Amino acid sequence: MDKKVTVVGAGNVGATAAQRLAEKQLCDVVLVDIAEGLPQGKALDLAEAAPVEKHDSGLVGTNSYEQTADSDIVIITAGIPRKPGMSRDDLLKTNSDIMKNVARSVAEKSPDAILIIVSNPLDAMCHVAYEASGFDKKKVLGMAGVLDSARFRTFIARELNVSVENTHAFVLGGHGDTMVPLPRFSTVAGIPITELMSRDRIDALVDRTRNGGAEIVSLLKTGSAFYAPASAAVEMAESILKDKKKILPCAAMLEGEYGIKGLFIGVPVKLGSTGIEQVVEIKLTDEEAAALQKSADAVRSLVDAMAAL
Repeated sequence: MDKKVTVVGAGNVGATAAQRLAEKQLCDVVLVDIAEGLPQGKALDLAEAAPVEKHDSGLVGTNSYEQTADSDIVIITAGIPRKPGMSRDDLLKTNSDIMKNVARSVAEKSPDAILIIVSNPLDAMCHVAYEASGFDKKKVLGMAGVLDSARFRTFIARELNVSVENTHAFVLGGHGDTMVPLPRFSTVAGIPITELMSRDRIDALVDRTRNGGAEIVSLLKTGSAFYAPASAAVEMAESILKDKKKILPCAAMLEGEYGIKGLFIGVPVKLGSTGIEQVVEIKLTDEEAAALQKSADAVRSLVDAMAAL
């Protein structure tokens, strides 16, 4: 393969992302984790599935960053997972320390890489990675909107008994309780869902989307979501690796767009080979703009809290 993607963190999200990348034949994959034997074992297991899955992606596991050198993309999933009763904010101190170390190590070995942040609390971790790596803002982005939109799309498809392939959903803002699903931009075969279901049902789906991660945590009891987060990160990576220029909702550093400055927040962006090629601005209603600002305020409070640590 002529492309290399490093996945930092060999837990459920990281290992599943490595599997998706390899089986799509997008790149060679380096799986990194501090736990001795864990990334090596999972990489070998995935490699031994290759003859059955019919791909030739290279897979290697390691406890250091030497083999990650010159990666095109680095997907960072490292950090402690959310447990029942724990908010994303509770993860702040521990995961910010982990993210600093990872981002610095990545920047040293792959100074031209594009970073896709998956670790929680997502938007705050983007700030840590951005500052610790010293990378251009176009090369640091967070996986949140793709996941949240996928959840919204799933619920829409089930509600209307239609194919998920016909659904498109729009979710802005921070990755958490203040995210901003936009029903008037969410469609089934081009038809806004506002014309297909009642306001009460839309509100119920919006609420379920906002609490999608917590719902899975409560069901699993000993972990958090990983299949959908991994798929979301890989969709972003694929758009970059193939220069597809997909418009996807991602956490991006805003410099005045949507009236927000100096903050990573979920917005639609064009993803190509150089990373974020464009932040797509849409006209929001007063109510939507207020909700987005509220979400931005919640993210800013986390960033301020980190600065005080």
